[in-house]
Amino acid sequence: MRKGVRLVWVAALAGTALVPAVAHAQISPGGQPGQGAPASSPTPPQDASPDPAVADEKPIIPDAEFEAQMPQVTGDLDAPLAPLPENTAPVAADASSKAVAEHIEALAPVPEQEPELAAPLPPLSAFDVTAQPTDAAETDDKTVVIRYTTLLQGLDELGLDDEFRGLSALEKGKGKAANAAMVAARAREDERLALRLLQSLGYYDATALSSVEQYPKGSLDLRAVISTTPGPLYKLGSVTVVTPSGTPQGVVERELPLFIGDPIEATRVQGAEANVSLKLPQQGYPFVEVGQRDILLDPDTRKGDYTLPVETGPFSRFGWFTVSGRRRAFGSDHVGSLVRFKRGEVYDSRKVDDLREALIATSLFSNVSVEPVRTGIIAPDGAEYVDLRVRQDAGRQRTIAATAGYSTGQGLRLEGSWTHRNLFPPEGALILTGVAGTREQGATATFRRSNAGRRDRTVQIGVAADHNNYEAFDAYTGSLSARVSFDSTPIWQKRWTWFYGAELVGTNEDRYNYNKGARDRGTWLILAAPGFLGYDRSDNLLNPTRGYRAKLNISPETSVRGAARPYVRTMIEGTAYYPVSDSIVIAGRARFGSIQGIARDDLPPSRRYYAGGGGSVRGFGYQELGPRSPDGKPVGGRGLSEFAIEARYRFGDYGIVPFIDAGQVTDRMWPSLEGIRVGAGIGGRFYTNFGPIRVDFATPINRKPGESKLALYISIGQAF
Repeated sequence: MRKGVRLVWVAALAGTALVPAVAHAQISPGGQPGQGAPASSPTPPQDASPDPAVADEKPIIPDAEFEAQMPQVTGDLDAPLAPLPENTAPVAADASSKAVAEHIEALAPVPEQEPELAAPLPPLSAFDVTAQPTDAAETDDKTVVIRYTTLLQGLDELGLDDEFRGLSALEKGKGKAANAAMVAARAREDERLALRLLQSLGYYDATALSSVEQYPKGSLDLRAVISTTPGPLYKLGSVTVVTPSGTPQGVVERELPLFIGDPIEATRVQGAEANVSLKLPQQGYPFVEVGQRDILLDPDTRKGDYTLPVETGPFSRFGWFTVSGRRRAFGSDHVGSLVRFKRGEVYDSRKVDDLREALIATSLFSNVSVEPVRTGIIAPDGAEYVDLRVRQDAGRQRTIAATAGYSTGQGLRLEGSWTHRNLFPPEGALILTGVAGTREQGATATFRRSNAGRRDRTVQIGVAADHNNYEAFDAYTGSLSARVSFDSTPIWQKRWTWFYGAELVGTNEDRYNYNKGARDRGTWLILAAPGFLGYDRSDNLLNPTRGYRAKLNISPETSVRGAARPYVRTMIEGTAYYPVSDSIVIAGRARFGSIQGIARDDLPPSRRYYAGGGGSVRGFGYQELGPRSPDGKPVGGRGLSEFAIEARYRFGDYGIVPFIDAGQVTDRMWPSLEGIRVGAGIGGRFYTNFGPIRVDFATPINRKPGESKLALYISIGQAF
């Protein structure tokens, strides 16, 4: 028979230490295991000879004589007791009774009590139970404090020193205790802690000793010493996985990264078992259950035989969906439009998690869960179809939001919105938006259908009325638009994004009429078919720290004012982000725009390109760069070029960003670097869970008369 110690794993130290527990049984002589002494002594034999001393004593009073001396009890149990006769003749007593009576008569008389003690106690309500105030400072001054230091020996060589100090009772005491006994108690607790830490690494023969001594000698200070000896390291001698019959060979073993010769280390073993629980549901086993491990340690060979039972459950394929819940936002058909798998595919828990996150991203639920359910329906290959049960509890459908920003030239801008996210189920939202600002006022009503027919596709129809009063133009605009898009969100950042749509715009604007040499107003009707294609390899939507992005906007348009004039507006933009260190990111941007097929003066001013402002070239006012009319106002252009570079330094939730921007607008059809202007500045960032709040200050380089001396920009999100 093999000699060994069976190791029962006990989770300790937040699940990191695995400790062997050994059960002991105490067997008393003549008893059973675990019992103490017998409950009673043996009964003496019945024929034992009587004690002569007992035989000489007087017999007990006969019952008849005892009953004769008792008072008579009447039939009425509630009647009062009759008084004893005053001149009752003394009862005949034997010699022993007379001796007792003489002893009682010899006792000293009871002294009279003090009047205060004889007085009745006052009622409880008369007591004052209010705690009397004490001088806390005086009490603290009289409290004796023992100071001590801690010396740890033997754990640093195994890399356990920091972990020990993070859990140590001595360290938590911060070198102070009320008395020496408390220091000793903490040291004994840390002794057990050190032993558990050593065993968690596979040193099951380890020893740990604690002691408390005066240090320095002759002083009142103490030193607690924890001394450890790890002993030999135990390693795996065999690894056995027990699975139900019919389970494919190696399906569990290849996901259990434990090998013969590995140390029996707690984190290694637990991590390997967690890997089984994680990987098997990704390979068609949603109901896998990892059982309780068993390890038999051999103290002679310093090896352990590891055995792990695993219930894999049936191999499964995706079935369909069921929906439950008191308040449902939508049914199983719409759930089917969100999934990234088809019926009959091998079950993969990652795709189930993907569906759960897509449901959360709709913002329609206060609580939602997705779990597999067995159906008992067998597929042709012997696998079982598994349905997904979606438990949903719809949350509040309405949201009120507001944003505010400020920039030089554009002024103050306040925007508020009201959204009903599921007014037209499924996921049909109505959004009402209002803008109030020093330069812009407007209102918009939008219908938006999210996940329209397929995952992540959005259909949007909107109607808007705006008034924009900028230095470059003053415009009253009404528009009707429709768009189909595939967009990124803070939850789902996609590599490819796009949209296409149509716009019908009517606008009345003022402009500088070069033919008349004066400003006049005109009305234009514009029909546009805008399109966008984006490619994103950055690591974050609102605050990227590495990667790059590329964007292309193309909008074929027709401007009608007396005659139809078709043209094409094009914009290309690229941004890149490079981390110099963990706290510094270099970010750069280049943007080029072109309008082809129409003269500048035939375009409505609001459809031209402008440069300058917080989202363009900082240091200059909004739309301030580029050609100007004879009255000194910007007129915009057909060619645009912009550049920017930032050094984003972050410390905690704050950041400092020095930057340089450059750009220019020309009347030419193609972008040009001729006459390019440069602005420089510094900004501050406050990072929140929804993105950074940005405050930038900038000034133009080689400032010209009439240009801003200092520009201020406040908004949410990075500049690019």
